[in-house]
Amino acid sequence: MPRAVATLPEDARAAFREPLGPVYEDAERLLSAAGSPVIAVGDVVTYHLVNAGAPPDVAVVDGKTEREAVTEAVAGGMPEADREVAVESDAATVSAALLSALVDAIGADGTTLIRVTGEEDLATLPAVLAAPVGASVVYGQPGEGMVLANVTSERTERVRELCELLETTEEFWSLLEN
Repeated sequence: MPRAVATLPEDARAAFREPLGPVYEDAERLLSAAGSPVIAVGDVVTYHLVNAGAPPDVAVVDGKTEREAVTEAVAGGMPEADREVAVESDAATVSAALLSALVDAIGADGTTLIRVTGEEDLATLPAVLAAPVGASVVYGQPGEGMVLANVTSERTERVRELCELLETTEEFWSLLEN
């Protein structure tokens, strides 16, 4: 079982339903408003960015969408990356391995594909915290489209407040500070 550094408690789930930015259905429109680097969390979002000719700098995927296996087209549409990292992370958690891989990928040159066995949904929060101001984190909003969370000091503060609702370990915060 992967070591969790953050867990989403049942009673805090409602606070995470509000999108962290505008929701787009068209990847090209989203990309015209995105910063750099682009970090994608989710298979379908990553697939749409690749299809729009702009593979993300960092992609975090788990082979699922809304807890069901992605289609063959989506699975086959993942970007070719300079590095590919495999990690485990359980549902409603961020594992130490996932967080470490995410922080390393955001700080690295080139592109990284992080393949998660388990679930990657909660990776959006540490992605915003680890990304530099001016970067963009893109993730899926079920039934609506793709959320563009451009990293600003205000958005980082909002995400930090959301992370305070998680059950976190000291390791969660120390990995984000490096």
